[in-house]
Amino acid sequence: MAGIEMDPEVARGLFEEGATLVLLGVPEGTELGLDYKTWTLGPRFRGVKMIPPGLHFLHYCSVSTSGGCGDISPKTGLFLSLKPREVLVAHWNQSEDDLEISQSPEEVERVRANLRELDGYLGPYPYDTLRKWVSLTDRLSQEVASALQPLSGRVCAFSDVIPELQLTHTKDRAEQNLPRLDQECQSMKEGLERLPRMKHREGTELRFSHIPEQAYPPGATPAQITQYNMDWTYSLNCLLQRHYTEQPLDVLGELQFAFVCFLLGNVYEAFEHWKSLLALLCRCEEAMSERRDLYLGLIAVLYHQLGEIPPDFFVDIVSQNNFLTSTLQDFFQFASGPGVDSTLRKRAEKFKVHLTKKFRWDFDADPEECAPVVVELPEGLALD
Repeated sequence: MAGIEMDPEVARGLFEEGATLVLLGVPEGTELGLDYKTWTLGPRFRGVKMIPPGLHFLHYCSVSTSGGCGDISPKTGLFLSLKPREVLVAHWNQSEDDLEISQSPEEVERVRANLRELDGYLGPYPYDTLRKWVSLTDRLSQEVASALQPLSGRVCAFSDVIPELQLTHTKDRAEQNLPRLDQECQSMKEGLERLPRMKHREGTELRFSHIPEQAYPPGATPAQITQYNMDWTYSLNCLLQRHYTEQPLDVLGELQFAFVCFLLGNVYEAFEHWKSLLALLCRCEEAMSERRDLYLGLIAVLYHQLGEIPPDFFVDIVSQNNFLTSTLQDFFQFASGPGVDSTLRKRAEKFKVHLTKKFRWDFDADPEECAPVVVELPEGLALD
């Protein structure tokens, strides 16, 4: 870890008030990151010092030594809430290829007493990336992060899944009216259906808010159903009442949690939830008139998130259509409505200009122009 230049006053403050993360036994060559900075560890590494108090994301990819080829394992992440002058000690569990936080107060105090001897083996927190980290998590509290992360505390790039049914023998499959595994598949569909249905190992799944599958209340008329499918405010209110009754703006923390898990933790499931939650927030015409602060906050959150990704990232390879432009097109249309607060309307317009200039996205294009092109096949030719 290379030295980082910082303001002497800031350095003094972090030295006196900053937390210390002592990581013992982490294999050389491990890729380890704290918040927005990642390092490849050398033999002298024992942890990180001068960490600003608050929420942080520790993430790492261990080097597999068992096979002798130095393979990098999937990324694992931990959200940590550190207090001023706190010392957190973790040991590397070689059999599990994972970090284990010490639960021994005596060990923590012993390490604290020896910090002066450890100082030369501790790298300073990457202060140059702090502003960026704060901008990506300013709405994310420790309470929200704890509620969303797996019960195991580990955010894993690859889901830990197990079969829903343990069908290891032919007899087991016969009892479930499933074909024998040694019988040849007649189609791709049949082959996919033979694959075991998987579920997350208990305690390892991310606990995101439930986005209602039905966008309208029970008993809605056909005309109301049409309206509810155009304006998703009912679905948003259901989510907020179920998960964020006391603090509705905490839903922005969930949006940041999902983005961090994807951007820094490499969790694709988190990216999918981020897209779904963003689509829900952007397609609520009534809510934009009723929840001014929520949508002012959403613009600020998106401004920082979209600054961290390449312009072509959101282009769908299959359709060549950018899901984000269509989602934000609805947002900007609703934000310009007559019932929307003037400050929110102006902020949305500035954000639209910013995105148009930065990404060259056209939010005023006719949606019909983005429709898939229908290709006529020669007579007599059919696709399977």
